[in-house]
Amino acid sequence: MSTAARRVVVTGIGVVAPGGPTREEFWARITSGKPAIRTITAFDPTPFRSRVAAECDFDPAARGLTPREIRRMDRFAQLAVVGADEAVADSGLELGAVDGDRMGVSLGSAVGASITLEDEYVVASDHARHWVVDHRSTMPYLYQALVPSSAAGELAVRFGAKGPAAVISTGCTSGIDSIGHALRLIQDDEADVMLAGAADAPISPITVACFDAIRATTPRNDDPERASRPFDADRQGFVLGEGAAVLVLEELGHALARGARVYCEVGGYAARANGYHMTGLRPDGVELGDAIADALAQARLDPVEIGYISAHGSGTKQNDRHETAAYKRALGDTARKIPISSIKSMVGHSLGAIGSIEMAACALAIDRGVVPPTANLTTPDPECDLDYTPLHAREARVDNALSAGSGFGGFQSAMVFSRLQEGL
Repeated sequence: MSTAARRVVVTGIGVVAPGGPTREEFWARITSGKPAIRTITAFDPTPFRSRVAAECDFDPAARGLTPREIRRMDRFAQLAVVGADEAVADSGLELGAVDGDRMGVSLGSAVGASITLEDEYVVASDHARHWVVDHRSTMPYLYQALVPSSAAGELAVRFGAKGPAAVISTGCTSGIDSIGHALRLIQDDEADVMLAGAADAPISPITVACFDAIRATTPRNDDPERASRPFDADRQGFVLGEGAAVLVLEELGHALARGARVYCEVGGYAARANGYHMTGLRPDGVELGDAIADALAQARLDPVEIGYISAHGSGTKQNDRHETAAYKRALGDTARKIPISSIKSMVGHSLGAIGSIEMAACALAIDRGVVPPTANLTTPDPECDLDYTPLHAREARVDNALSAGSGFGGFQSAMVFSRLQEGL
């Protein structure tokens, strides 16, 4: 239960993810234990060290976007819009009956419109042959691609949201932080309804090259489906992904007054920065542990009440060990008794989007009583000695789910979703 008087619940979920462009296909994928990872098809990956990714089979026209919208919006914004369409439909909101001044948007993204920016630079520079480029050769919507906030504007216009609207960009924790921002706005009585989530479409040559340079992504190219191996002793780095998830957050009284179906309550949210290194992590996991402890305190939960943890679980040795230490620090001996899993083993790491996708998984785990597995976890790293739910999903009642995120820049975030308790 939220510590604030205004309680916040999730009433709609929309997901566009690798292996399934809808919420139900996403859920079927992550409970099947079958990774949606393949050799990159978006461009020729031959020159790169890491040539695999979790791509979305996404047709914007088939999902209702017009030719004008497709031309105007980068792929990450298209994913966000389609995810929001599904979330709003799922929520049963009648937009004509919602006070637009009390409805807002909080959208997360780590890299924004990187595909459009790269494509247009290639055109304007004639494949980097010219230092001085002719702006007249670029698309007319280039400014919208340059400014990530344009995606929040797209959602606000589409749904008539006239309340607060923002893009939250905190690297790989953007997806959790965007929901946290929306939570605070509703708690502070700035809005009654928020479209909250994140989107990223980073599978482009420049992004792949950047992660190649620091050897963060896996070179396991000969067996794509087994390339993402969080917490496994044979892991070699993360697999890049793409996608979006948008949740409809509502003040509890607003949701109940219209008879909405409630997936769960947003119990607590906390964020920390490690003040340490742009890409490095302290091995003791102290800042992530502090964020977890704070989120639990806001939710008024003891560690024994957590039924599932959606791990950051990127599949890098540094992150997996840091995260394991953080759980032990924040949860004590109870950390060994809680089922934990990384859905990145199946849908890859979609940078800023993944936190919202993982929160969607938490909401569905509470709603449906299933803990997704960690795929490809066949030889556990001895230093990652918690219950990381290898290979197969488990049926289990989940009343409270925790998700943790860690991002370049030293960002550490945690969020708790809880089953709505009647009469509270």
